[in-house]
Amino acid sequence: MCTDSDFDRMMDYFRRTELSRRQFGALSVGAALGSAVPSIGYAQGLQVSDVNIPTPDGTCDAYFAHPAKGSWPAVLVWPDIMGLRPAFKQMAERLAQSGFSVLVVNPFYRIRRAPTSPPHPDLDDPATRAAVMSMAAGLTALTAATDANAFVPWLDSQAAVNKHRMMASAGYCFGGPYTLRTAAAFPDRVRAIASFHGAPMVTDKPDSAHLLIQKINVHALIAIAESDDQQQPSVKTVLRESFDRAHLPAEIEVYAGTLHGWCPPDSRAYNHDQAEKAWARQLVVFKQALA
Repeated sequence: MCTDSDFDRMMDYFRRTELSRRQFGALSVGAALGSAVPSIGYAQGLQVSDVNIPTPDGTCDAYFAHPAKGSWPAVLVWPDIMGLRPAFKQMAERLAQSGFSVLVVNPFYRIRRAPTSPPHPDLDDPATRAAVMSMAAGLTALTAATDANAFVPWLDSQAAVNKHRMMASAGYCFGGPYTLRTAAAFPDRVRAIASFHGAPMVTDKPDSAHLLIQKINVHALIAIAESDDQQQPSVKTVLRESFDRAHLPAEIEVYAGTLHGWCPPDSRAYNHDQAEKAWARQLVVFKQALA
């Protein structure tokens, strides 16, 4: 992207789809993280660490989780606009327990190290909203490509990553389009993507993320919030047509009763049952594509 940022487009999207305070008030904050992301995996345990990854734009702080023994397919996770925080670290651990080496990054490392949002992030809070808008305003398609070109080779340099197996990328909220950008940067390496309430996946700009589908080779999971679909019902159709033209398998579903942001367990829009469904589908797609 040359001038407009993905964030600018996302915030324009939010302005058109923003939930009212009354809607937010009707929601309950997600259950305690410990119960929302249970440990279900390997008895051998995990190895987890805070890591620092050099990029052309500075050093990115990130979190790396993987089974304690062996080498495993890599997954690069792009968090939502609230950034790298305990919820995403626990989600990374949970994914690692299913047999993956998982890197979740701080997308705002150019400005500050994580955490970049309050303990219970809420976009409806004016101060929080202003802070994340300020941090994310400079993120573009170019920075996404720059970061992917640093993070994927870093993963491949790790002993815990099986470089003979293909890798995946997952993204939440504004991280959703980054999965497509990662797959386009590494079409021979990334074989699966999962986007959860990703925005904006489709725009009318010449560098819209969905236009990259012709350049990738993935099995995709696109999990769309019902509130997003109500505002932009054409997105699912454009994505379906794009994946069909590219002859790529894609599971594109609107998750009934969900609001934008329903997957992270610390989100005010968290929907436990539908988040668990989306998580289960992610595992199926990743294990099939990376087998």
